[in-house]
Amino acid sequence: MASHASALKKNRQDQKAKLRNRAHTSRLRTQLKKMSEALQSGDAAAAARLMNDTVSLVDRTAKHRVIHPNAASRTKSRLARALAKIKK
Repeated sequence: MASHASALKKNRQDQKAKLRNRAHTSRLRTQLKKMSEALQSGDAAAAARLMNDTVSLVDRTAKHRVIHPNAASRTKSRLARALAKIKK
């Protein structure tokens, strides 16, 4: 266990950040699962409604540096391709 005041403070900050990051990740995973279910069911209307919220959440998660910006871009691209595929 750390004994310096600065190390103790850093540990407290890390714990808070860990909880915050876990909350962001959990919300993102839940939203991606909803989107995936809509895409797999073939319901283009439901998937289109969820798309805007999902992309927004992916962007916010990347802005908070919970996921890498390139991972966010890749996720959005895959979702857009999947949505376009079921719209055909």
